[in-house]
Amino acid sequence: MTPPGTLYVVATPIGNLEDITLRALRVLKEVGLVACEDTRRTRTLLTHFGIHAPVTSYFEHNKLAKGPAILKTLGEGKSVALVTDAGTPGISDPGFLLVREARAAGIPVVPVPGPSAVVTALSAAGIPADSFVFDGFLPVKPGKRIHRLEALRALEMTVVCYESPHRILATLEAVGQVFGQVEIVAARELTKQFEEIVRGTPEALRAGFAAGAVRGEFTLVIPYTRGQCPSPKS
Repeated sequence: MTPPGTLYVVATPIGNLEDITLRALRVLKEVGLVACEDTRRTRTLLTHFGIHAPVTSYFEHNKLAKGPAILKTLGEGKSVALVTDAGTPGISDPGFLLVREARAAGIPVVPVPGPSAVVTALSAAGIPADSFVFDGFLPVKPGKRIHRLEALRALEMTVVCYESPHRILATLEAVGQVFGQVEIVAARELTKQFEEIVRGTPEALRAGFAAGAVRGEFTLVIPYTRGQCPSPKS
């Protein structure tokens, strides 16, 4: 009986291609298949490093259909690298499901660590990170966004979340409403050419971003500061 292949969970750069690890490059060269969110973006990365591994898409809207095929490949003894568009798979993407199914099938799963926007932002924020919670993207609807922030504030720890450029102003307004005008950090375009990491109150940051065109994904780091935050709304 052929032993199963290994599912490698491979972190890739969030911007600067020099951040990829030597181990990640070796694994991507050796596997029989690369499963990724966007095949075009991953092909660009692989081509840059002279890697010619075959790729297949695995994302939110095809995960249920593609998962069995990838597991079949692993079961036939071929190793697979799971990557996301940027950063570490399984963080705010469907990669966790493939990992769970592989483990349930007795397939070895090996992490190949590397870049993560969450840890990158925390490391440069100057905000206590001995206890923090990551919450991905906040709800789109204003009421649900407020309620989610109130729940996060009740945890009494640093909060890290992602936000898109077209919702950042509304989110900063909501953060100020729930957490008060404490100093937070907004990190934009991390490790890319126009990287920007700014610190200030939600009101001040909102005013600054409202003054010009806002581009790039954001990572927000919000500290819990006892005594400065308003009481959560009922």
